[in-house]
This record gives sequence, C-alpha cells and structure tokens, in this order.
Amino acid sequence: MGLQRNWAGNFQYSTTNWHEPASVEEVQHLVSSLAKLRVIGTRHSFNSIADSNENIVSLQKLNKVLTINHEKGTVTVEAGIKYGDLCHALQQQGYALHNLASLPHISVAGACATATHGSGNNNQNLAAAVSSMEVVTADGSIVTFSREKSEADLHGAVVGLGGLGIVTTLTLDIMPTYQMRQDVYENLPLAQLAHDFDTIYSSAYSVSLFTNWQDEIFNQVWLKSKLTNDQTFSLGEDFFGAKTAKENLHPVPGVGAKNCTAQLGVPGDWLDRMPHFRMDFTPSKGQELQSEYILAREHAYDALCALSKIRKHIAPHLFISEVRTIAQDELWLSPSYKQDSVAFHFTWQEKWEQVQQVLPLIEAQLEPFQAKPHWGKLFTTSPSKIQSLYEKMPAFQQLLLKHDPKGKFRNNFLNKYIFNEEK
Repeated sequence: MGLQRNWAGNFQYSTTNWHEPASVEEVQHLVSSLAKLRVIGTRHSFNSIADSNENIVSLQKLNKVLTINHEKGTVTVEAGIKYGDLCHALQQQGYALHNLASLPHISVAGACATATHGSGNNNQNLAAAVSSMEVVTADGSIVTFSREKSEADLHGAVVGLGGLGIVTTLTLDIMPTYQMRQDVYENLPLAQLAHDFDTIYSSAYSVSLFTNWQDEIFNQVWLKSKLTNDQTFSLGEDFFGAKTAKENLHPVPGVGAKNCTAQLGVPGDWLDRMPHFRMDFTPSKGQELQSEYILAREHAYDALCALSKIRKHIAPHLFISEVRTIAQDELWLSPSYKQDSVAFHFTWQEKWEQVQQVLPLIEAQLEPFQAKPHWGKLFTTSPSKIQSLYEKMPAFQQLLLKHDPKGKFRNNFLNKYIFNEEK
C-alpha cells in the first residue's frame, strides 16, 4: 500500500503502515505491540489530526450495531460504524438520533472525537449523545468512560482527539423515530439578522443559512422542522424577506440538487431530512477544502458583519459558507463548552495557496469574539491561542498523561496544539 490521502485529497498521510483490525482483541494486540499509532475514521478530516509517522489503524471493519437498550433509550455501536448505516438500523427499530451532521457518511467515533455538529438552537454537538464508551488505552487494557462511572471523566474523554487510545465501542442516547419536512427560502438580507437572529434560528428544529459572500445576503435558508401526527403545518411564501424556493436546491449555487435531501416541505423520515445530503449518495472525491470557526452565539451578528468587511477576499475562493447554531455542552474540548454557539463554515475551492492567505484574515476579523477553529478542519490559529480558548485544556492534558503517559497515541498535531510542543 502506497501513501494514502484523505477524502478531499488535500492531505497525504505520512506512513504506509496501515492496520485494519476486525475485533477488539486485534485492536488490543496492535496497541500492545506497536510503539506509536493513530486511529483514523472515514478520512473526512482536512488536517493532520489523524496522521502518524509510524502506524495508522482504521476501524472500518468494526462497524456493527451491537445492542439497543429499550429501557435506557440507548444504542451501543462499534466505533467504525458510519452515521448513515446507524440511522437505517435505528429507523428499522423505530428509533432516531437527536441530530446529524450535514454529511451522513462519517464515522461515529471520528465525529464525536472532533466535536462535529449539526444545527439547532437546542441541539448539542453529536458527541453530547455519548453516554459511555470503551477505549483501548496504551497498555492494551480496556477502560470504560461513562456517565454512571464518572460524568466528569466522560466529559473529558468524549472529544478526545484520538489522544486517550482507540475507542472501540460507544453508547449513544436515542429517541423515538420522527418525521421531518425541509423548506428552503432564497435571498435573506444579512441586515435582517441584526434584530431577528434568535427568531430566525428558533423557527425550526434545525436551521442553516448559506452565503457565497458575494453580497450582504444569504443565498438560501434551510429549515428542517419536526412533525407530529396531529400537526398541520404551513410556512408562508415570505421568511423575513426571503422568498420560498420553487424547486429543490443544492447549497452551492448552480449545482444540481439530485444528491440533496428532499425539500419543498415534503414530509419524510428524520434520516432523510436531517442531513443536507442523501444517505444513498456516496460522495465522490471531495475536491474541496473546509474551515470552520465556532464562537458565542451572542456575537453572531457582529461577527458576520466583521466577515462581511472582507468578503471580497473570501468570495473568489469559496464554494459556499454555512452558518449554524449549536447548544452548549459540558465536553471539555468542545468549542461549545458552556456556551450556546454559532458556527461559520467555509467550503473552499481546492486552492490551498490562496485559502492559506485568506484564513488569517478571517481569524483576525473573528479575534474579538474568541472564535475556536473546528479540530478537524483547516486553520492557521496559533497553538498558544487555541490552548487559551479552552478552560479545561490543563485538565485534558492531565487526562491524556494519565492514560497515555509515554505518548503512544500522540502525533505532531497533538504535540503542537494540545501540549504546545514541536516534535
């Protein structure tokens, strides 16, 4: 096997030593026998967070639903399962998850480890659904983190960035299945958010605003609404100045909508409406770059106005930008730790040299708002700045040192951004 690349193709991993264990016992054997290793999910990170100079472990063969606990309302899964596969299994049993990311083709363990999120004022990031998880730590033993055992340790471990060990199973909170509809509106003025931001983002279960930053306008508003059996539901032609779309749309202007989940208010199962992209559509090579910054929701409008000042630098290199909200949580390395948040996502054209020049401009505009970059995406924020943004960073460092004292699972990314060491 030659050197491998991530989903988007922008990053090349540093070793040809790849391992694909098919059981927890094989994971334990690998951990016990190898001096240095990192675990990888579905390769949807855009930076070096999952890289290793020595050994990479893929969990793609550990992809099963293990048990559904009807009394506790939980599902236990192997760490390599993708959200799309889990969603189908839950739906067949009459259950659902509280939220999903825009793309359902990512692994559960990888998404949770990096605090990946969906949208919704009352929806926490995906990792907040974890009630327990089993981790193979540096000596090959299995350590269980759970709410019942120690909620504080679980809060520290869930967004673990792969530093504690190899997560083998996760138990997630689930809920009864539900129906949703998705409505899209076009051309919402940015100025409308000055006084109506909270109202707009409270208008549906999940709300996304998309802009290409060419003007002070949001090209599209996506409203994902939960339905109840006795609910009569009607949305008007006008939404805060935006007009209802007359056909299914792709978030990127000019791209066909065949791979997007159904819109136009057509009811459907939660798993066919919550993501932006269809479960049965397997994305091709990414051919894109992604960045995202998360900050306190109270600063949303001011931060958007600050970005609008440099939109002439952003727009030429952009496919689309998405604005979503996330509810606060208690997870130590979550960007939404103890703060209701807003996330500014940028899907860039595959032009790293130009994007690399734009990111510092964005970060400078967002500096007054203490914006945190998404762990798995592209940023140029300094290690010392990132560490200063996380109140629980010292406690997280101690948690890693406790379970991996010799740094078996540490790589250049963790050395740089968590321990501020270059190795």
